[in-house]
Amino acid sequence: MHGCGNDYIYVNTMEFTVPQPSEAARIWSDRHKGIGSDGLVLIGASSIPEADFAMHIYNADGSEAMMCGNASRCIGKYLYERGLTTKTEIRLLTLSGVKTLKLHIINNIVESVTVDMGEPVLENESQFMGYRVLDKGTFVSMGNPHYVIFTDDVDQVGEMGRMLEKHPAFPQRCNIEFAKIVNGKTADHTTIRTRVWERGSGITQACGTGACATAVAAVLTGRAGRFSQIVMDGGTLSIEWRESDNHVYMTGPAEFVFDGKIEYSKLQIQ
Repeated sequence: MHGCGNDYIYVNTMEFTVPQPSEAARIWSDRHKGIGSDGLVLIGASSIPEADFAMHIYNADGSEAMMCGNASRCIGKYLYERGLTTKTEIRLLTLSGVKTLKLHIINNIVESVTVDMGEPVLENESQFMGYRVLDKGTFVSMGNPHYVIFTDDVDQVGEMGRMLEKHPAFPQRCNIEFAKIVNGKTADHTTIRTRVWERGSGITQACGTGACATAVAAVLTGRAGRFSQIVMDGGTLSIEWRESDNHVYMTGPAEFVFDGKIEYSKLQIQ
């Protein structure tokens, strides 16, 4: 499945087991020798009563991520369209807390999903220690760390993203966004062109938490109002940073690509 081109392999662990998900993610994500993806997402039962289902996500390099907005929307679509729930509001347990998914359904098809991404965190010393080291961007944590740089050259994402991901200012490494305002700040919304370097995966077509971080950074730096359209390589996400509860809400599509089977025992996982 993919959300705006941010593609992952999804396994329903209520039906199948993946004993070594980190290694499976690394091998399966290879776009030449594996299935090809930005990572592996495991859909499971929730371990707490406050959530309906759970998500674990592993990047293409095998590292585990705290949260993924695009993946959460795809999970909402999967759970509803595969008959695992009839709810149109789903509580999803992630490593960064419980997220609420609101499904927008037309003729029993989930056309888009709005995710309550929670409150942004602007200071977190365990994720960002660069207040005196880096001064070109804005740090925003959406559970996972992001560093947003506004620039006219968003295509420097490859060279600069690779370098900044592992900068000493980021103890847990960091997702890096390069963003450019396309239209001016308006009462309705601001359009922002964004390219992203995801830690553990490199350049990706889209990043849900990255879109949220970009929108928040645009508000903090006076470039945008509370509503933004974030135009990424793979599509557009609508972001609202709501004043009433300080939560960030992300709305966007989710798409099936294909179903398949792979024999786990033949992957030579060490």
